[in-house]
Amino acid sequence: MTLQDILADIHALEEDLLAFERKYGIRSEIFHAAYISGEEPEDDSWVLDFGEWASVYSTWLARQAEYRNEIQRKQANSPSLEGLIHVSA
Repeated sequence: MTLQDILADIHALEEDLLAFERKYGIRSEIFHAAYISGEEPEDDSWVLDFGEWASVYSTWLARQAEYRNEIQRKQANSPSLEGLIHVSA
């Protein structure tokens, strides 16, 4: 994946996370910590959402790490923005 592809994926995942956060009224990191510790949904109708939310959050974390790694690789010991900024129309 290119840096722009990773960033686009991060943004799409963030939109999904925001939808879940608005629906359930908690931040994704709070939800995810409880979910991975084994907490069950209070309502059976939430089970599918919780599974999807956890998956989206895990993917978001992975893309964040990919993005940081790619930025570090491109910057190669220099915190410059040179070559990183791409203006889209």
